[in-house]
Amino acid sequence: MRDIPRSPTSPAFWRSPLRGARFTSVLGLVLLVGVTVLFVTGLLSYAAYNPGLSPVNDKTPDKGILGFYLFDWPTGPHCLYRLTQGVHVTLGVTLIPVLLAKLWSVVPKLFVLPPVRSVTHGLERLSLLLLVGGGLFEFVTGVLNVQLDYLFPGSFYPLHFYGAWVFFSAFVVHAVLKMPVALRNVRRMRAGEAGEEGPGTDELVAPEPDPPSVSRRGALWFVGGGSALLFGTTFGQSFDGPLRRTALLAPHGGADPGPGPNGFQINKTAALAGVDAAEASDEAWRLTVTGSTGTVRLDRAALERLPQHSAALPIACVEGWSTSDQHWRGVRLRDLAALVGDGDDPPQVFVESLQRHGAFRHAALSAAQVADPRALLALEVNGEILSPDHGHPARIIVPAAPGVLNTKWVARLTFGKV
Repeated sequence: MRDIPRSPTSPAFWRSPLRGARFTSVLGLVLLVGVTVLFVTGLLSYAAYNPGLSPVNDKTPDKGILGFYLFDWPTGPHCLYRLTQGVHVTLGVTLIPVLLAKLWSVVPKLFVLPPVRSVTHGLERLSLLLLVGGGLFEFVTGVLNVQLDYLFPGSFYPLHFYGAWVFFSAFVVHAVLKMPVALRNVRRMRAGEAGEEGPGTDELVAPEPDPPSVSRRGALWFVGGGSALLFGTTFGQSFDGPLRRTALLAPHGGADPGPGPNGFQINKTAALAGVDAAEASDEAWRLTVTGSTGTVRLDRAALERLPQHSAALPIACVEGWSTSDQHWRGVRLRDLAALVGDGDDPPQVFVESLQRHGAFRHAALSAAQVADPRALLALEVNGEILSPDHGHPARIIVPAAPGVLNTKWVARLTFGKV
């Protein structure tokens, strides 16, 4: 029986016959495309929150030059955030087996001695450390956020944002260093070249491998099958009906919304938000609207006497889930702005909720969002009065905006520079 070295710093410690440059190159190229899409869609999510609009919405106040890409998030197409964030979360979950397989394939290199052989080698090792650490951090915090399990210290938004920049910067450096080799290896595979992939010619190949139980091609199929399984149990969160029931790994909200017109997904119930039922009753509730000409207070009956408009818009959440278009009915935000002297050129609006606690109990909306004719203070959904968990007595609904900006249990609207 061969003596197996106990130290991972010994090349003979690593015995798997699957490791090799071509196996790693295929996984690396998949991640090159996938991680780039993840990074771009993740930045778009921060733009959708529009932290340049107001400190109220800014969850990364010390971003500095990292906010260079921010722009005024558009209101169309109305399903824009549903698409970008659905792709971000579903793709992130789908890539988990690929990421783990890639890390497994190169783990022997983390234990190579000496740890630094030159300045160039030292920079490569540093980028690899940041790449591995940053990748694990981003995927773990992303999955925890999707599951609404905030086990990490601090706020998800800045942690995930700064972690993404560290991870992607290291990823770019690593990709630049390894891309030529990866492409060359994949071209050889497609051409059917056997090549020389063995000890001495490929530093990832075990010098004394164990007998193979599966081929490298089989291992790639196994990784792909794992990704397909995760995709199949995640993507349904972006749809209604039978497909949503296939989303076993997606969050399903804080409570079952039940059947009927209000029977679509929620994350936060009225009870969880600390909304007092008596305060939200039609008898007690009043909406305060403030603008350039003063303040008005409206009860529900007064709102119902104003011109009512309808809009078919989805709810799309940062966790990746979304609904199909729900049919909302209520008062246009620009009509409410007109009540307080801001109708000709509707300005931004600061929205405050009856919600007692939470990061988004108030939010700012841009002037473009206020001016959009589909932006409503909704009183009804799908032909029925809003349920308490969907924001009764009134909630904001704005096209293409993240769900947290569609504030529920609205108590006050203040029009003007936020």
